[in-house]
Amino acid sequence: MHAVFLKPKKEESVRRFHPWVFSGAIQKIDGQPSEGELVKVLDSQGNFLGIGHFQQGSIMVRLLSFQEEPIDENFWKNRITEAYRMRKALGLIIENRNNCYRLVHGEGDGLPGLIVDVYGNTAVMQAHSAGMHKIRNILAKCVVESVPEIHHLYYKSEATLPFRNENAPADGYLVGGFSEQFVALENGLKFYIDWQHGQKTGFFLDQRENRVLLERYASGRTVLNMFCYTGGFSVYALRGNAKLVHSVDSSAKAIELTDKNVALNFSDQRHQSFAEDAFKYLQRYEKREPFYDLIVLDPPAFAKHRDAVSNALKGYRRLNRKAFEMIRPGGIIFTFSCSQAITREQFRQAVFSAAAESKRNVRILHQLSQGIDHPINIYHPEGEYLKGLVLWVE
Repeated sequence: MHAVFLKPKKEESVRRFHPWVFSGAIQKIDGQPSEGELVKVLDSQGNFLGIGHFQQGSIMVRLLSFQEEPIDENFWKNRITEAYRMRKALGLIIENRNNCYRLVHGEGDGLPGLIVDVYGNTAVMQAHSAGMHKIRNILAKCVVESVPEIHHLYYKSEATLPFRNENAPADGYLVGGFSEQFVALENGLKFYIDWQHGQKTGFFLDQRENRVLLERYASGRTVLNMFCYTGGFSVYALRGNAKLVHSVDSSAKAIELTDKNVALNFSDQRHQSFAEDAFKYLQRYEKREPFYDLIVLDPPAFAKHRDAVSNALKGYRRLNRKAFEMIRPGGIIFTFSCSQAITREQFRQAVFSAAAESKRNVRILHQLSQGIDHPINIYHPEGEYLKGLVLWVE
């Protein structure tokens, strides 16, 4: 096994169990490890620090263990089994109530570079590193053996792998096969899931608890759900007895799926959808009297890397300012950032600036994060990617 030696004093973060080794911390590499190969990480004196997957790029090693132990099929199965045990203990898997959840959340479950979401008897697996991609068949076997209800596993990594490989297989089933459109249950509500063509693995499971919170505030309110995707917040608002719900997304396919999900749960006429750019939609309402009592702002990541942070913060400020200007007095705004490169404090500052520019009196009711099946490794604060605020606007 090849060895990666760190520069003097660069081992401190690894000794604090941070799972990433950056290229700038490396002094030398023993040999020429291939993409995705297991390597040992040593300090400048040759002392063992950990073992992980090697990959060219800013993050050169994703550490899997800080002990000298075999990284074999038993290792993978033990980690996946423990992840499943935690979800069971947290009460996430409830027959006839909730059959969709995140089984593996990368660093949060000690498996950096791996995502596994479960929808009924099907798991959808994504590799975000060459190392996880190389062992995808072993991982698929371990997932099926560790989780009794899973009989199918769909591999969806064409858009998530950080490299292009002509020999890499296309997305498809590694275990079983399933062609019918699947209906997931989340807290008793039904949603069509399209893991083959939809964004991510087909559904944004990380907002589960936040959708429940929105349902509590929806009664009697007119609701605007911006960047609605599959209409998760819209469906919860309708069950919460919202007076009216408008769903907006630039994707016509997303709007079609939102309408189908609403119809799957309700037969009333309280919902209307719009396939339109979010900023154009908000601009159309600029000069009208405030209409909405509750607005949800859940945009895609404005900053996917640190170079885009400045422009992203301007985007968050502009978006939130428009929402402040068009919401009724006594209204509530749920506003989010899913950009990992944006810190919680930066996002809050952008929202603060938007509030000041709108000259509205604003109070924070809740500070939100991702769901409990998206755990954050305490040694890896970068895992806290979803930031949210619930605001009362006078």
